[in-house]
Amino acid sequence: MPLMEKAPRVVLLDAATFGDASLAPLRQWPCEIYPFSPAETVLSRLAGQEVAVVNKVVLDGATLKSAEARALKLIAVAATGVDNIDLKAAQELGIGVANVPGYATDAVAQFTIALILEFATRAGSYIALVRRGAWEKSPVFTVLDYPAVELAGKTLGIVGYGRIGQKVATMARALGLNVLVAQRIGSDRPLADRVELEELLARSDFISLHCPLTAETRNLINRRTLALVKPGAFLINTARGALIDDAALLAALKSRRLGGAALDVLTREPPPADHPLIAAAKSLDNLLVTPHCAWGTREARERLIGEVAQNIAAYARGERRNRVV
Repeated sequence: MPLMEKAPRVVLLDAATFGDASLAPLRQWPCEIYPFSPAETVLSRLAGQEVAVVNKVVLDGATLKSAEARALKLIAVAATGVDNIDLKAAQELGIGVANVPGYATDAVAQFTIALILEFATRAGSYIALVRRGAWEKSPVFTVLDYPAVELAGKTLGIVGYGRIGQKVATMARALGLNVLVAQRIGSDRPLADRVELEELLARSDFISLHCPLTAETRNLINRRTLALVKPGAFLINTARGALIDDAALLAALKSRRLGGAALDVLTREPPPADHPLIAAAKSLDNLLVTPHCAWGTREARERLIGEVAQNIAAYARGERRNRVV
């Protein structure tokens, strides 16, 4: 990409979140790159920078209002969610915020389907069984230690029907699943082709969360809503950890009210060693936890970096692109 007439100073605060994807699209500008930025380093690294690229680094009001951040004009979020940015403070200070919607739609959707298939087939459990040497000890040609079900005719309830939710619905229907979609959380304008959350929970064999984290959706899955879930249903969360009340989820798993839960996200990431869900995943056979990796295909990561670069290039030209502020 050619260098723009205006060459803003750029700092990338958490490059390690991109893995081994190339950062070449960002190097067309003067760019300082840090693999990680602990909280105590953020202010000094923002000093004199016009554009900050962040994935999960928190830029709160105090940081944005600091003397070190006074040159800051654009926060280029290398993600779709912007809950790590104080948007109100950014708007008050005239700092633009741009995100990248839709870059990981295919990646997250296929991972969601993989988790659904794992609960349906227990393929991963059977692979582990063979690695433990259990097949050789079987008195018959097969081993059927884990319950498996056919997806055809089952019902998938989707909570959050943006790009990812819609892609999951398309893939699910191809597998023979019936699909229910919840009414938008917090909306007072019901849509004819959607159902209330309570009805979705009661009717679904699988429930998949794809909604953003907002005041209305925080702890959406809690003791009350879990009591409405169809007994034995499976819950999948590839959206945000705080959509689920951890204690309520553990109680539902231990009582077998839930058939199982698969979580790619937690309330704290990376989780502490004593996180209750991490501890429980080591002993509960109906709890699967993966390390926030659903989005991380190489294609998605390279698409993300390219989109961030285009957002910065648009800013350099005096244009708005993917702006949330």
